[in-house]
Amino acid sequence: MKCLILAAGYATRLYPLTENFPKPLLDVKGKTILDWLVDDIRTSGLVDEYAVVTNHKFAGHFRQWAAGRPDDKISVVDDGTSTNDTRLGAVKDIQFAIDALPFDDDILVIAGDNVLDFSLVGFIEYARSKGTSCIMRYYEPSVERLHKCGVVEVDSDDKVLNMAEKPSDPHSHWCCPPFYFYTRRDARLIPSGIAAGCGTDAPGSYIAWLCALAPVHAMEMPGRRYDIGNLESYRTVCESYSGIVV
Repeated sequence: MKCLILAAGYATRLYPLTENFPKPLLDVKGKTILDWLVDDIRTSGLVDEYAVVTNHKFAGHFRQWAAGRPDDKISVVDDGTSTNDTRLGAVKDIQFAIDALPFDDDILVIAGDNVLDFSLVGFIEYARSKGTSCIMRYYEPSVERLHKCGVVEVDSDDKVLNMAEKPSDPHSHWCCPPFYFYTRRDARLIPSGIAAGCGTDAPGSYIAWLCALAPVHAMEMPGRRYDIGNLESYRTVCESYSGIVV
């Protein structure tokens, strides 16, 4: 299994902190956000290769980080963009990285800027038990927040019935964090999804297209994620985070 880490954003809401430094490498309680994520995933023993897809502006920072982890096989893929206005979008970045490496395997796709208080190993095990592409979901009571995220409808067996990114009229309160498991077969369909017109900015847009063609399951998130979107939220995480609970 491969792990693809999305890190091509510019984190403009965190300026000046991230004006010349990538958000996934910010320190939280003595470790970078990426180190928290990769240290957790490697305990599964199932991921044999990691890739960080990033932009040209921050590629050097990630190569330096990867060099400091010689025990892990980590590639850094530069998508060639240099500004927020020219970014490819998450789905195109995923395809860019798959083509560049190349990857032909089951793939765990994660956002590199989220801090978690639970282990992603349970999600990997869940996906392997289902044998399908999988996502996570958590209950979001705020309709206002639902307008800004991916919203999913599921049946009693966790199978995804429908998913929409940033819906104007949310049909459920199940919100999707940016953690995905693609089977090898479904990863190969990404170019078809892009060609068919699926959204490419938000990573969940591909799943929204895929779930109409192939079974996708949604595991309920077993803990909390901290989405660092601005300076205040970063300070809050630095003050309150206590690590991953297994």
